[in-house]
Amino acid sequence: MAGPEDHLQIDLSDPDDTRRAIDEVRERLPASGLDALVNNAAISPKGPGGARVGALDTPLADWLKVFHVNFFASAMLARGLLKELEAAKGSIVNVTSIAGSRVHPFAGAAYATSKAALAALTREMASELGPRGIRVNAISPGEIDTAILSPGTEKIVAQIPMRRLGTPEEVAKAIYFLCTEQSSYVNGAEIHINGGQHV
Repeated sequence: MAGPEDHLQIDLSDPDDTRRAIDEVRERLPASGLDALVNNAAISPKGPGGARVGALDTPLADWLKVFHVNFFASAMLARGLLKELEAAKGSIVNVTSIAGSRVHPFAGAAYATSKAALAALTREMASELGPRGIRVNAISPGEIDTAILSPGTEKIVAQIPMRRLGTPEEVAKAIYFLCTEQSSYVNGAEIHINGGQHV
């Protein structure tokens, strides 16, 4: 059963609210610590009619909001929950995107660059936190069959070697793998979950 006892609403675009949430999470955690932190929240502003917003058209306020949600919050959560992750020899999984390594027809410039930064942060944190027994990895999804797919995605699917969209379950399985002992020597990796779209 899910409810207030195991859920917490956070405005990740607000550093103060993120800090408040970190304090509350720390109070709720057992002495054994935190087994996994999955940084999955992200936003991608759109133009009129859902149009892609480029680097020169993105207002500064949108850049700041996207980076707070997609990038800075991940760093804040990892730093704020460091002792708890260290106690459990936990795992951090950052959710990046195929848009972080190539220009995507739908994902805007702010989203794409925030995901590229998150991939770099994953490597940096893997190096820094590995000696503390904390593994840090990323998954990089491509076109996944969710409610937020953009019109025209079918044209991209025709270019994917597996000729289909991925499923949320396939993404979840990879995240679970990176959170368990099955991946005990995987650190600093970015796993592509895109049916070969990146090749």
